Amino acid sequence: MITWNEFLLFSLPAVALWASGALLAWKQKRNTAILLTLAGTVVFAAFIAGLWIGLERPPLRTMGETRLWYSFFMPVAGIITYWRWRFKWVLSFSTVMSVVFVCINLFKPEIHSKALMPALQSPWFAPHVIVYMFAYAIMGAALLAALWMLYSKSSREMAMTDNLVNIGLAFITIGMLFGAVWAKDAWGHYWSWDPKETWAAATWFIYLLYVHQRHAYPLKHKAALWLLVVGFVCLQMCWWGINYLPSAQGASIHTYNLN
Repeated sequence: MITWNEFLLFSLPAVALWASGALLAWKQKRNTAILLTLAGTVVFAAFIAGLWIGLERPPLRTMGETRLWYSFFMPVAGIITYWRWRFKWVLSFSTVMSVVFVCINLFKPEIHSKALMPALQSPWFAPHVIVYMFAYAIMGAALLAALWMLYSKSSREMAMTDNLVNIGLAFITIGMLFGAVWAKDAWGHYWSWDPKETWAAATWFIYLLYVHQRHAYPLKHKAALWLLVVGFVCLQMCWWGINYLPSAQGASIHTYNLN
């Protein structure tokens, strides 16, 4: 049975494969880079699957478990971006982001019991969180591209960023819809303006504003890029920041992951 104790045995080879893929991308060995990154992702996925079986529940309850999914989806986003737009630096950045979250989980795994509170036993729980974590990874890739362009004062990657945001926004929207159905099933209402729901709505509107800004003012790249920075900050508040807001303490139905 796989537990958090085996995390290092899976994460180290996964990180090594991701790093090798990123290195080979810079050496123009594109197919090998993609294969190695995929191999690392499969190794990491094997740990998630084994942990799921060992816990007898989806590993999605705690911050440590959601970080696990983010570490998994960042290389996925990197592969998609590198395969489609061929930017060599993408795999390096996605690897670094994954390694950061892997390291956080090594030092703070947040091990919890197998039990899920009744509200989390809904069939909508796993799809809602998984879809959101994939969207977060895609928006993370978009943020990396935005920071690169702000630093380099280049707009060469704008088309890639537009596509990433379109994909990420679609998944955020799906995640919100899944969450609304789950809330109706668990608490009797689709939306309650809970602190997390409020930040989720703010995040969605910021990325929607980016889409409209790009259509209305396609040459104002800098303003659009800063919207991605603001959007990602809101996304972080939606993901984990609300756990530390006074307004959420004891009142938010979304702070169960701290128990």
